[in-house]
Amino acid sequence: MKLNKPTEQQLEIIRQQLGREPRGLAGIAVQSEEGVPLVLQMDGLVDDKPFPTLFWLSSKDIYQAIAEIETAGAVKLLEQELQDDEELRAAHLADQQRYVDLRWSAISDQQKARIEALGFTPLYSKYGIGGISQWDKIRCLHMQYAYHLAQGSAIGKILDERFGLASLSVKQ
Repeated sequence: MKLNKPTEQQLEIIRQQLGREPRGLAGIAVQSEEGVPLVLQMDGLVDDKPFPTLFWLSSKDIYQAIAEIETAGAVKLLEQELQDDEELRAAHLADQQRYVDLRWSAISDQQKARIEALGFTPLYSKYGIGGISQWDKIRCLHMQYAYHLAQGSAIGKILDERFGLASLSVKQ
């Protein structure tokens, strides 16, 4: 997994995207060809608390497009598809496990020791994409899509196919 250290210019863009100073930023997981950060990779532990996600969608343009998709009821429809389509459900569950494994592998040995000392270790194998414990559900399409941009996923692929997110023009 290639992680880019943000430049000062990218840090300023990230501050504008988030509306605040980033906390727990490990680096930029995905950026546009122009260098605009799209997905941030986060530390597993921030201020001695588990950070709920490995990947954070920072692009305002993609965020807004997904907000409209969520408002239109896509989460409920996708969750129904997960129940009805065994192949999709299996792919989604595999994505959840891959995410959990990736998240743990991205945590430094020093952070793992601190996580263990704080008693949080079980949380890192229980919670999937976006911090969800029911792996056959979808908590947030923003976090699903951030994971998709960074690693690829069944739900992200559907979002690209149905809503054209991959061809979205991103300025911020």
